[in-house]
Amino acid sequence: MPDGDGLPQVVDPGKASVARMYDAMLGGEHNFAIDREAVAAFTAIDPQVRTLARANRAFLGRAVRFLVESGVRQFIDLGSGIPTQGNVHEVAQAACPGARVVYVDNDPVAVAHSEALLADNPDATIVTGDIRDPAGILAAPRLRELIDFDQPVAVLMITILHFITPQEDPAGIVAAFREALPADGWLALTHATDEDRPDTAAAVGQLYRDRATSPVTARSRAEIESLFTGFELVEPGLVYVPLWRPDRAEEVPDNPSQYWVYAGVGRKHA
Repeated sequence: MPDGDGLPQVVDPGKASVARMYDAMLGGEHNFAIDREAVAAFTAIDPQVRTLARANRAFLGRAVRFLVESGVRQFIDLGSGIPTQGNVHEVAQAACPGARVVYVDNDPVAVAHSEALLADNPDATIVTGDIRDPAGILAAPRLRELIDFDQPVAVLMITILHFITPQEDPAGIVAAFREALPADGWLALTHATDEDRPDTAAAVGQLYRDRATSPVTARSRAEIESLFTGFELVEPGLVYVPLWRPDRAEEVPDNPSQYWVYAGVGRKHA
């Protein structure tokens, strides 16, 4: 994407965007030089960052397919980012035509590209919103048009909560969405951890503070698991991202902790 070409006025081309950085990690084209430079710095800290991004994306696909198999037909994808291969609506609607998906992001570039992608899809939409404002997201008219909270709903928080500082109360954010969910509600999330690679996590956190629009707060396994309060984790529980129900045994790495992101899916307690 040419820097500054047709950008919404609110976009700062001098600051790397979390959404655009992730797009660059996945080999997308909707990013700027500033984003690619930040990813290069990230790669210098952890050479397998693109592998980690792809593993995180693969988990999303597996989780959505699992949720469809579990009877879910409605998804709210928080911090959805820029559309790329294997979007939630593509996976869900391939498994169950008519599945409904609401994407939510606060990045204008992500919203603009999502609107273009979803223009002809009556069962998917994008809402401009910030995860720090659950009430605003849940009250959004476009979300209410598609999501029936009397039926099963899954909330997806994929690599978003580690951009929420302790002061912004990530547990409170999760609780607000949990309370809005029906009895058959679900949560899927991935979250960076500082448990096994604290030096890497600290360096990446500093990188995001210096260069990007949002800081990173990596958390321990216990802290991440506590975000599932009010949900029952399904097997295999909270595990490193490539270990969550891999499609093939050869997808399991020799050293899973090198993938320093935990993943889990939980069902709301009755």
